[in-house]
This record gives sequence, structure tokens and C-alpha cells, in this order.
Amino acid sequence: MDVIEQLTALGFTEYEAKVYLALLHEHPVTGYQVGKLAGVPRSMVYEALGRLEARGAVLKSFDEKATLYRPVSPDMLLDRYEQGLRQRVAELRASLVPLYRPRDEGRLWNFSGRREALHYAREMIERAQVELMLVLTDDDVTELRAALTDAHARGVRLGVILTGNAAFDLGQVVRHPHLETTLHQMEETLIIVADDRECLIASGHATTSATVTTNPNMVSLAHQFVWMELFAQRIFARLGDDLLARLDPEDRRVLQQEGDA
Repeated sequence: MDVIEQLTALGFTEYEAKVYLALLHEHPVTGYQVGKLAGVPRSMVYEALGRLEARGAVLKSFDEKATLYRPVSPDMLLDRYEQGLRQRVAELRASLVPLYRPRDEGRLWNFSGRREALHYAREMIERAQVELMLVLTDDDVTELRAALTDAHARGVRLGVILTGNAAFDLGQVVRHPHLETTLHQMEETLIIVADDRECLIASGHATTSATVTTNPNMVSLAHQFVWMELFAQRIFARLGDDLLARLDPEDRRVLQQEGDA
């Protein structure tokens, strides 16, 4: 997204965005001059300047022969927008939150987007009170580390399966064997089970499909999957070479980490 698109996302028109950017490069100037600099038709430039002045983005000064314009500094302008947005969000929160009545129907709710999935995951982690069972990729560890650190600090039990190479040492942690991760297609899978009450399952990074539910059967299955994987990896870690040697080669390859194969 370029700067003009970002400004229009804040509420500027395209002409207003072009005029403001032109003023950042050259000021003070007349309306005629800024129109030429911005590539805005003369019939529209004064309307754009008037709206920018009304929103506090532009200041004007009356000279003997012309009216001159200069921009308000970006820091000052964006601080105003930030403060205004925070105020509107706070007012909306006060108005909307009392209207929401959670209904725990146990349905499976689907949505898309890795950013959205991580946002929901972070909220689950922040709400957790007793236990979190997780399957995390390297990117997920990076994105959720701070929230998980806070959860661990407040006494939430963590059971973590890592499918990549990221370092993580809070709670009970095992590293999923790379071959098994590939066989189960878990390279881009995120699973979170919070307090044995709610679970989130997301797959894919570039294109993410996610499901969240409080359905007790689904939550139980997700919890059991993570628990069994944690249990199995603890057992596998204690198998000596003599016991591993008794397994079929394919089974042994699945259980062993790449570095041990």
C-alpha cells in the first residue's frame, strides 16, 4: 500500500492526499503552485485545501498578493488521528461490549487469514487460567512468545509441540520429528487448546483456514491429540538404541529426529 492509499484509508480523498504530500515537499506555496506540484486540477485544488484546513492538516497565511499554504507536520497530524481513533474505539467499546451476550453453542466457527488466527490465538492465551496445549510453528513461536511468557508467569501450565527449529523452553516442550511433521502435513499448523474449553486449529501461512470451537467433543479430540503427542515424544526420547533397533525401518525413521537418523 503506497502513501496515498494509506492517507485515503485515514479518510483523505485522493486529491487531498496528493495536495498534502506536495506541501510536505514544497512550502509555503500558493494554491496555484501546489496544484501544479500535486497534479491536481485547478478547479479542485482549493476545495482540497479547504478540506485539509478544516481537518487541521494545512495552515494558511495571507500575504499581500496571495494566500500561502503549508502543511502541519506529519507527527502532529498523525498524533491527532491516533488520539481521535483511540477515543472513538473507547467510546465504541463502552457502547458495544454491554450489548454482547456470549452464547456457547458448541458450533464450529470458520474464518480466514493468518493474522486473524494469530490475533484470536493471542486472545485465547491471554484468557487462559489453567492450561494451554499448543502446536506451534517457528513463526507462531515468534508471534506468540510474549503472550505465552505472560501466561506461564501467571501460573498457566503449558504443553508445547514445536514443529520447527525455534527455541522455546517454557512448560513441557517437545520437538516434533521432522519426518512425522511432513507426513502429517503439520509444517504450517497452529493448534491451541485453552483450559480444555476452547480450541483453535489453523493451517496454512500464505492462505490460512482456521476453525475455532467450544464443542466439547472437538475440544477433547484436540486436547487428546496434543497430550498423546507430548506423551509419545517423552517416551520416544527415553528409548535406547537397542529398542529403536527392533522397530521396522520406516517406524524408526518416523520416531527419530533427522539428526539422529
